[in-house]
Amino acid sequence: MVSTEVGLDFAREWVEFPDPADPEHLIRADLTWLCSSWSCVFGRGCHGILPNRPDDGCCSHGAFFTDAADERRVLSAAAELSPSIWQYHGYGERKKLVVRDSVGGDHDRRRTRIVRGACVFLNRPGFAGGAGCALHLLALRAERLPLQTKPDVCWQLPIRREQDWVDRPDGSRVLVSTLTEFDRRSWGEGGPDLHWWCTSAPEAHQARRPLFLSYATELTALVGAKAYNELARIAAARMDQGGLVARHPADPP
Repeated sequence: MVSTEVGLDFAREWVEFPDPADPEHLIRADLTWLCSSWSCVFGRGCHGILPNRPDDGCCSHGAFFTDAADERRVLSAAAELSPSIWQYHGYGERKKLVVRDSVGGDHDRRRTRIVRGACVFLNRPGFAGGAGCALHLLALRAERLPLQTKPDVCWQLPIRREQDWVDRPDGSRVLVSTLTEFDRRSWGEGGPDLHWWCTSAPEAHQARRPLFLSYATELTALVGAKAYNELARIAAARMDQGGLVARHPADPP
């Protein structure tokens, strides 16, 4: 672990509120994370999750698909990629893009193929079409949202959403959506072994806008428009009260 990262255990502020669009949906939001000044520093200070591969960012291990729909959407977007914006277009056959992998004993997990040490969709520095995710470039050039072309895990990072049905004492049930930080532990058993991880690193906490605003599109996709609007209202009001009691320790003083 890079020594400049903060520890994983610290006080957090949470808020819970019912989804205005659905009385059976409760949002539980980590304000310490969502009000933090984190921003992605890929290509401008990212150290990468593997030693000596900073240009990979968090793409070194490929992307694990959430489900079959996630995989189909990404493969459909991949079919639109041209050699001008995808460095490894030669691997574009469907059978070459996805492999099975074992994670925590689960042998049915599927992920994007690794080519020369990183995800097949990752263009390396110096590529004429542009470095970075080819699927992201496709979205920008087609005036679409990256979440429409990229794997779920890629556009959701560094937000972690967990959903659980909860039985209440009165016999009612609610779906609880928890929004929090995708920290090292969220990677599973391999998380502590990552060379570097940005959510804990002060150099990635330099944004002028809080995360709940810079990630408005992604958060809306995760919980819905009305729930996001209520989250943004509550978070802004909390910050207007003089700031959080439990600020993220990686944020500037």
